[in-house]
Amino acid sequence: MYPEPMIAPFREELTRFGVEETRTAAEVDKAVETPGTVMVVVNSVCGCAAGKMRPAVGRAMQHANLPDRSVTVFAGQDREATEKARGYFTGYQPSSPSIGILRDGKLVYFMERYQIESRDAGAIAADLTAAFDKFCAKTTA
Repeated sequence: MYPEPMIAPFREELTRFGVEETRTAAEVDKAVETPGTVMVVVNSVCGCAAGKMRPAVGRAMQHANLPDRSVTVFAGQDREATEKARGYFTGYQPSSPSIGILRDGKLVYFMERYQIESRDAGAIAADLTAAFDKFCAKTTA
């Protein structure tokens, strides 16, 4: 476990983009159980993958279609929250960093570490915005 001052910049990078920190299992449950869509970002200190993921999330958060809510947990730091978040990612092994989109508490999209680590932030953001268009766009009746 890294000291908080060392990881604070990694936390702040996502919160600057409007992604809300969830540091407890109860906060994760509250976010995921809210009706609508929620993006759950599993952040980490991993230099290569997380260093690409965080700017990609920032770019994606500029898109017209966004999840109703966006939250983050920090792997290796907020263990209870991370474990709870990963519990919603049914069918996937734990992966840091990773990004899930849930609709009404059900996983509809998941990006694993291997889909992040070998690509640049622009490509990752393009995949996220396509997922936002597919799963988060508001429809009119």
